[in-house]
Amino acid sequence: MEAYDVAVVGAGINGAGIARDAAMRGLKVVVFDKNDACSGTSWASSRLIHGGLRYLEYAEIPLVYESLHERRNLRVIAPHLVKPLRISIPIYEQGRRGPLLIRLGMLAYDLLSWGKQMPAHRMLSREQMQAEVPSMNIQGLRGGAQYYDAQVTFAERLVLENLVAAGLAGASVRLHHEVTGIRVDDGRVSGIRFRDHARDDHGEMQVKAVVNAAGPWVDAVLATAAPGARRDSKPLIGGTKGSHIVVGRFDGAPDDAFYVEALSDGRPFFIIPWNGQLLIGTTDIRYDESLDDLRASEAEIDYLLAETNRVFPTAELDTDDIHYAYAGVRPLPYREKGPESAITRKHIIRKNRDIADGLLSIIGGKLTTYRHLAEQTVDTLGKVLGRRLPPCRTHDTPLPGGWGLGEAADAVAGVSVLSEAGRQRLLDVYGGRAADVAKLAAEEPSLAAVIDDAATVLAAEVVFAIRKEMALTLDDVVFRRMMIGLDADQGRPLYARVAELAGREFGWDARQQGDALAALRAYSASLRLAE
Repeated sequence: MEAYDVAVVGAGINGAGIARDAAMRGLKVVVFDKNDACSGTSWASSRLIHGGLRYLEYAEIPLVYESLHERRNLRVIAPHLVKPLRISIPIYEQGRRGPLLIRLGMLAYDLLSWGKQMPAHRMLSREQMQAEVPSMNIQGLRGGAQYYDAQVTFAERLVLENLVAAGLAGASVRLHHEVTGIRVDDGRVSGIRFRDHARDDHGEMQVKAVVNAAGPWVDAVLATAAPGARRDSKPLIGGTKGSHIVVGRFDGAPDDAFYVEALSDGRPFFIIPWNGQLLIGTTDIRYDESLDDLRASEAEIDYLLAETNRVFPTAELDTDDIHYAYAGVRPLPYREKGPESAITRKHIIRKNRDIADGLLSIIGGKLTTYRHLAEQTVDTLGKVLGRRLPPCRTHDTPLPGGWGLGEAADAVAGVSVLSEAGRQRLLDVYGGRAADVAKLAAEEPSLAAVIDDAATVLAAEVVFAIRKEMALTLDDVVFRRMMIGLDADQGRPLYARVAELAGREFGWDARQQGDALAALRAYSASLRLAE
């Protein structure tokens, strides 16, 4: 029977970061996810790497400082994925936050991000704000503020590159593998049972510790612990649902991101230029329904459309303008009462001694602070396992796509079938790993072809996703490797060609390829509004 030091359950950003750090420090690691990497909460985020300006209102100063420090680290290890983003805040007379409060928040933000390489904030008068964005609503406008944070356009790639790095350091990454049981002997974790969905097979292995990083599914994973587990634990997760909509750029759409206070409930939300479109969100409502069939509700969509139209009256957005929408559940600490926005966003590393020794659960966390959370978790694992581990190196060790960006640009320049936009897209998605995609195309002439009319997508990308990036299904390839699934048309015109290339690589027969293509189309349709 296979044996590992630690099993990480969940291949979202927290699980991927923990796996990378643990493997780099010499632990024998296996990672499980019942679906694909970044197919849960991590993909359903606002895709920001930010300090969390709003957290200052709840006096979470250490969290803001940590977030700003980690923003700097991610700019170092993933410069191809994490880019600076200027954000504007309009201040209206009817808003709950006036110019003085905003100014104090800006000053604190700059102070806490000491040592940053981004410009400091600036306050703007009503006239300056109007000159910056003439299309915005000026009724009741008092002025505004501008500051810098960062954006990760493709959070999926950030998660994936952590898993790739974990694999390069020796970890076993098992996607589409569902953990069905945590074995406990004499009050301590001793093994794990799982189901391989791709092969419809079951397996078991020995592990000394389990890190439950399943996000909103944390309590469901804990419930599988048996036999010999103690059973007096209370729920750990009390998640809130956040939904986003994606629309095209309307006349007068801002070039900056906008951080706006909703008039209806005072909650801030974002309007963000993203992937050639606008990403609008998020909501924040209690959620205790099914985690496997999440959709943005009609009320949430109406809320986001109405508030955006209020700030940009010329937009005149309605549901027909929505390319697609997505929703996720934040794995926040369970709390019976109080406003959703007041629930802490700090991560918690919980030792589940009430269930079994050697069992840890991750509660909360954000894209921005995942690396530090992983470092703290692996430090804790060392103590749990009685191992003296070497220091963490993830803060200054680039992710796989963060190396060799210049060499990758040279390699991509030699792919003559790609348009200039296609070459830039390859670098934006893969970073330094674009050189590996170009090499594959050079080695196999059948893959050195474009599959779209604009000559931006390379056939080699499909095979690269399968051979080098652990893709097992077509939606893995399209939505979480090549990233064409997040375009305005979700890459739908290319689905048949992608299925053909993947089918050849997997060795599918006609029926298997047809079933896979139907599943991809069904997944794509699930993100669009019902017609």
